Amino acid sequence: MLTGKRIGLGITASHCTYEDVVPKIQNFIDVGATVIPIITHSVLHAATRFGTGEEWIAKIEALTGEKVISSIKEAEPFGPSNPLDAMVIAPMTGNSISKFANAATDSPVLMAAKATLRNGSPVVLGISTNDALGLNGINIMKLLNAKNIYFIPFGQDSPHSKPNSLIADFDQMVDTVHAAITQKKQLQPLLIQYFK
Repeated sequence: MLTGKRIGLGITASHCTYEDVVPKIQNFIDVGATVIPIITHSVLHAATRFGTGEEWIAKIEALTGEKVISSIKEAEPFGPSNPLDAMVIAPMTGNSISKFANAATDSPVLMAAKATLRNGSPVVLGISTNDALGLNGINIMKLLNAKNIYFIPFGQDSPHSKPNSLIADFDQMVDTVHAAITQKKQLQPLLIQYFK
């Protein structure tokens, strides 16, 4: 399905989703892809009830067999000199959504995404943010209309207690990347319902 493809996996600081996202690295490996992990500074340095940066980095490196990219300098060569076939950012926080939509490049993850777009390759976003239907809504709409940017299908994860929150269905990550690489199409349906 993705045999021989180099997939960058950018991870931002939505710590509560790591338990769901990180094991799905294996799904890429199972379909023949090489996964290059890239993290933001906050992933590296944060210690939360969900674990420390060091613990998560160890898990990620064990799954991918690759060293985590943790600096802008390390991420910059993903431009023409060391291109990726696609870049996935999952989870992608509201903070990173806002920066990406407004061309700010202040983290290794956003640098790798910028480099991938520069090459004309797809960038796939797996959002996880409590303000998606609030102030960040405009940034998500902006990215939905941008060339070579695709979204893992998403929906409201807790509409009654967190009505502005949206989260991607990370089970659809590989299928979204496959559609983006092979067809240059957004996997549909984009909007999903978590709760009935």
